Amino acid sequence: MAKQTENNVGIYLRLSKEDMLEGESLSIENQKMILTKFVHDKGWNLVSEYVDDGYSGTDFDRPGIQRLLADAQLGKINIVVVKDLSRFGRNYIEVGRYIDYIFPMNNIRFIALNDNVDTADRNSTALDMMPIINLFNEWHASSTSKKIRAVFEASAKAGKYLGGRVPYGYDRSDNPNHLPVINPETAPVVKRIYELRLQGYSQRKIADMLNAEGILCPSEYYYDRQGKDNILNCRKLWGRAAVDKILKNPMYLGNLVQLKTTTVSHKNHKTVKKDESEWVVVPNTHEPLITQDMWDRCREIDQERSVGRRTKDGDTKPLSALIYCADCGFRMKFSRNQKMRGVTTGNPHQIRVGSYNCGTYSQYGKEYCRTHYIS
Repeated sequence: MAKQTENNVGIYLRLSKEDMLEGESLSIENQKMILTKFVHDKGWNLVSEYVDDGYSGTDFDRPGIQRLLADAQLGKINIVVVKDLSRFGRNYIEVGRYIDYIFPMNNIRFIALNDNVDTADRNSTALDMMPIINLFNEWHASSTSKKIRAVFEASAKAGKYLGGRVPYGYDRSDNPNHLPVINPETAPVVKRIYELRLQGYSQRKIADMLNAEGILCPSEYYYDRQGKDNILNCRKLWGRAAVDKILKNPMYLGNLVQLKTTTVSHKNHKTVKKDESEWVVVPNTHEPLITQDMWDRCREIDQERSVGRRTKDGDTKPLSALIYCADCGFRMKFSRNQKMRGVTTGNPHQIRVGSYNCGTYSQYGKEYCRTHYIS
């Protein structure tokens, strides 16, 4: 890339949800005012603003940062100015990677005003202190994360509902703890789902029945009630997963069950499930939709029954998920034969004949098991 002679500047602004609690001094508008004045006083050309409002500094997969990097690689800017290093990020490894490797590769000068960091002056004391400042910024993020987790846990144990949306069948109340209250439209649907399950119907069959009756699925009901289009990428119909989610939600017992998931760390925000022993459960906080006996019997059915896969015709074969290979012990897999056979006179349709084969044989071949073909 040819070296630029003009000073084309991009200012970067960031404010996380936690930072919002610390007052006006960190606000986006305040950062913008300080950085804009600095650029104008220098007589430089302000090309663009890159803003990440509500994003954690520990995560560098932010739209503003990514747009800044793209413009830098295209040569649109050659100077990046931030208020301080913590605004740029609170992950000392990633901050160092950008400032020491990525920006120099793209001929980018980096300036953090309040920390007196300017990569154009490689002999400055501020640059020597930069790794320590970045490490302290990450420590601050880690400490804040622990405090927030502690507040959430205390609130959950005190019986305060922390979720944004209550389970299908309930509404969010206006009381201080925002506890669920029964929704007269959807609560009967939840009860019926449990009753159908206890009658032996599969989750798939229950979903088909609800769709046939024109009952809105949970996400479609939520958006329809607000007069908005469903923005989720889904079929907008009941499915096996939606029914199963309701059948396995302990909130319907009248207990407040929260903090079932967590993140890997303050830097890795991937959500992971907690062990059930770590959930925060507060009993008898709201009116139940099912009894403990119904819940226990549904769990027994889950243990007893296997779920077969549905074919392209939309049906589940009677023996699907019930036949196992006598040699390897794995399920027999249903597959269709290619030949068509006519059926009884009077029925113009034809059916495709199928068979069951060892799942191990179907997937890995004869080296691992035999076909055990069953027509």
